[in-house]
Amino acid sequence: MSDRIVAVERQGAVAVVCFDRGGSLNAFNQKLIRELTAVARDFHDDLDTRAVVLTGSPRAFSAGIDLRDPETWTRPESDVAAREQFYRGVRLCRAWEEMPQITIAAIEGLAVGAGVAIAIACDWRVIARDAYLYVPEVRIGLNLQWGALPRLVSLVGPARAKRITILCERMPAEQAAQWGLVEEVADPGRAVEVARELARRAAEMPPGAVRIVKEAVNATAGALHRATSYADADQSALTATHREARDARAAFAGRSDKPGNP
Repeated sequence: MSDRIVAVERQGAVAVVCFDRGGSLNAFNQKLIRELTAVARDFHDDLDTRAVVLTGSPRAFSAGIDLRDPETWTRPESDVAAREQFYRGVRLCRAWEEMPQITIAAIEGLAVGAGVAIAIACDWRVIARDAYLYVPEVRIGLNLQWGALPRLVSLVGPARAKRITILCERMPAEQAAQWGLVEEVADPGRAVEVARELARRAAEMPPGAVRIVKEAVNATAGALHRATSYADADQSALTATHREARDARAAFAGRSDKPGNP
């Protein structure tokens, strides 16, 4: 039996990428980060697939970084290896953002932290009506990384980006749609179905023109993204060592209202 977490299903010009760890509310461990990065890079050379839907489990898109993953919190012996580990999420989101296909995140249950980061690296998002988004990094003494902050500012503007990241409020689906974080709100259990339909419509467009327009829009909207977030993982490595951050993570881990226990 395969021990892979990520599965790819192709139907004509549309592919569905599903990541499901079978537990931990689909939180990102290092293995999942590596697998999703490799899958995205494979699509870069795929001339037949025109649209890709990214989804998690029926219960949860992702609860963010797996705080129980030993590899996440074990610092490698060398500084270079440690920095490589911190930047895996950055490379993951960049690989999905730079895919030539139209990408659509289909969100059920919840998308937290890293789950929000990869979702906003996609072109569009579909969220189930009973799902929510949550960015709790500041609550645990960390900055929002994975290159997500400039993408968030581009989507919702600076004031709302500050509210989302600093106040760490859970955002229900309808509010996410009103604020421009998602394009479609689906009935519970139908996020993938609605995302597939968007993908099908995108796949019917002339593929050369779609790729050119997507690249042009990304280049325009993200012209300064790398310049403003190139060191976000280094900042996270630093803030993670702060005493207040360690205390905040310990308190957060014991909260009854943390993601997965709403």
